[in-house]
Amino acid sequence: MSFSRCWIRWGGAAAVAAVAAAGCNDAPDDEMPDVDAPAEMPFDEDEAGDVQGVVLYEGDPPEPDPLDMASEPDCQAHWEEQGITPHRDLVRLSEDGELSNVFIYVREGLEGMEFPIPGEASLIDQVGCRFTPSVASVQAGQQMVFRNSDGLLHNINATPQDNRPFNISQPVNMDSERVFAQPEVMIPIRCDVHGWMRGYVGVVSHPYHAVSADDGGFDLSTLPPGDYVIEAWHSELGVLEESVTVETGEVAEVTFTFEEGMLATANPPMADPIDPHDHHHPLDVRAMRNGAHGDHDHHAGPVARH
Repeated sequence: MSFSRCWIRWGGAAAVAAVAAAGCNDAPDDEMPDVDAPAEMPFDEDEAGDVQGVVLYEGDPPEPDPLDMASEPDCQAHWEEQGITPHRDLVRLSEDGELSNVFIYVREGLEGMEFPIPGEASLIDQVGCRFTPSVASVQAGQQMVFRNSDGLLHNINATPQDNRPFNISQPVNMDSERVFAQPEVMIPIRCDVHGWMRGYVGVVSHPYHAVSADDGGFDLSTLPPGDYVIEAWHSELGVLEESVTVETGEVAEVTFTFEEGMLATANPPMADPIDPHDHHHPLDVRAMRNGAHGDHDHHAGPVARH
């Protein structure tokens, strides 16, 4: 099966539209990878326990980073009608300092186990020229749906290091399905048509993953008894990890606390993000890093251990 990459140089909006409409790197759905998985859970679920927790932030958060959507009047109007000024969610907090948009997953403790693939797809929508949610999670082999609810020209440029890159064009209201075959934390996605649109997908080999809610809460339920390392990933603050023991019928509680000082030193594992305010960068699809894509070490960066 051949797979061609498209290298793009900046040529104005018309060039972006032409590339997106052509669907560069867009593999047909029937070429999506198949992932073998067992039909049943590899343990007795009657013996399971749960992990529940919350993600907090201590310190002063960065100032909101407003997004200029004047180049897309429909999306600008979408937010103006709601009385909302759209901004980049550098650190999204509740009034009580609870942190949302944090990817949480079991990093260690499930070695040697294979799990069924969920039948329900994970969804990222595009509403008001924003990825919703901006951080999503999925199991390797599970369907991932990318939806265009705006009806405007979008494209989803996914730039993994371990999975196959793709660039899906979506010129109208539509859904596109893809599958990430390999675990990878994290995969950046962006829209080349609207430079402020970016998001992240966490892919793991098991069903024990979540994204913290508006109240910072998360739930990793029905885990087999054992000792685990749970990791929390944030795009601006880096990663934290906690060790936890799960016992039959019990709920193990975990709290992750990110701190203001982490903003200056964090290097979360992922590809280089695109600056949403750099409107002059060449669309060089810099995410095509493997092979001739650069020498980034996507596992580099400090890990805070508690």
